[in-house]
Amino acid sequence: MIAALGLLVGIVLGIVLEPEVPLALQPYLPIAVVAALDAVFGGLRAYLDGIFDDKVFVVSFVSNVVIAAVIVYLGDRLGVGGQLSTGVIVVLGIRIFSNMAAIRRHVFHA
Repeated sequence: MIAALGLLVGIVLGIVLEPEVPLALQPYLPIAVVAALDAVFGGLRAYLDGIFDDKVFVVSFVSNVVIAAVIVYLGDRLGVGGQLSTGVIVVLGIRIFSNMAAIRRHVFHA
């Protein structure tokens, strides 16, 4: 519940304050958002399955964002940043949809 409230507060603050992202960090923002969403949906799935652990959630959240950012950074340094960014988005997108399918099955018992 705290994670959902934190997400909601973060979205509201982002809309109200409209922060500027430095130009150097702009390629990493979409990847970080998708990685964070993957952790949030994974945490929600774990909560519904009755196996949620806040420490695991925090480690998953931080590590997803850091690993995704490192992969994109390495891709930029190697000159293939776009391809690696697409790869990260595809992999995390698959995980997000997989978690959403499990959440949907749990909620609607279908």
